[in-house]
Amino acid sequence: MVRAAVWTAADLPMEIVELDLVALQPGQVRVRLAASGVCHTDLSIARGNLAHRAPAVLGHEGAGIVEDVGPGVTSVRSGDHVVLSWIAQCGRCYSCVRGQGQVCEAFPRGSVPSPFTHNGHEVHQMMTTGTFAEVTIVPEGGVVRIDDDVPLHLAALIGCGVLTGAGAALNTASIHAGDRVAVFGCGGVGLNAIQGARIAGASTIIAVDTNATKFPLAQRFGATHVVDASITDPVVAIRELTAGRGADVVVEAVGVATTVEQAIAATRRGGQAVVVGAAPDQVSIPLNVLGFIRSSIQLLGCYYGGSTVRRDVPRLVDLWRSGALLLDDLVSAEIELHQIEDAFAAIEAGTVTRSVIRY
Repeated sequence: MVRAAVWTAADLPMEIVELDLVALQPGQVRVRLAASGVCHTDLSIARGNLAHRAPAVLGHEGAGIVEDVGPGVTSVRSGDHVVLSWIAQCGRCYSCVRGQGQVCEAFPRGSVPSPFTHNGHEVHQMMTTGTFAEVTIVPEGGVVRIDDDVPLHLAALIGCGVLTGAGAALNTASIHAGDRVAVFGCGGVGLNAIQGARIAGASTIIAVDTNATKFPLAQRFGATHVVDASITDPVVAIRELTAGRGADVVVEAVGVATTVEQAIAATRRGGQAVVVGAAPDQVSIPLNVLGFIRSSIQLLGCYYGGSTVRRDVPRLVDLWRSGALLLDDLVSAEIELHQIEDAFAAIEAGTVTRSVIRY
């Protein structure tokens, strides 16, 4: 039996429930979680803004220690410290061998059975991870081994917010030394995009948000300028800060149609607009095709930071060791599993970057 926070419906609070785990299958890994971040995507599912089957164990940003492995698993063994990847990556399919593990073909969405049951009935597992549980079972391609001295409550953050945000800057975008970059949204993903831009060598980094309380941390992560979009047109402000041209790269980390349109409008001719924010399925934007062609803007979708996890997790750990990648500053609060609704409320209030569940 394992304790887990189970989501049952959009209008009901999460329930702390004792669940059963199915037996390990070939190619699977059982992990005892040490920590899980509470991400805005978890909140979006819990509030019904993103579709998901219920009941479900949410959570997708975690790290822990391997308890056991199924037949055929070779990359990790019992006792290894691991970061979980919410996109399992086989390393062998057409996409993976081309360095696009974020679109791995081996594990289509919903193709991996959940390991959780309650009273004989399946409890679904969010994104093949389900980190709001003390123990979970994932495919071998969903874990990356890390050194034992990396604090697991910080390593957990690498599994989503850091890979997604920093990856947008370091993998998907083409940021060169001296470039001017703007980032819409200063939550967990946006902050990591900001520090990714700093690591990539951007000379001007403009942080945009409607919550001015987020700006000191954005500046700590590397923002050279801030724009309060609640009182200032961010497109106008970005153009004023970039000699009227617009930014070389604009990262959208909000997931709202308005900010996606603003991000494109704030991108210079020939620049890149990188869309990271997870918008609900029905969100779309108009696009003037001729104007888009003439602008020569590259509009890039960025899923999971364009990450190949077995390459990028070790690289991010090395950047953390060097002091270039900030992780401690991302943690706003350390909580227990039963405080999950408090963590959701803090996200809605805009008062946290990450709450981290410690098991």
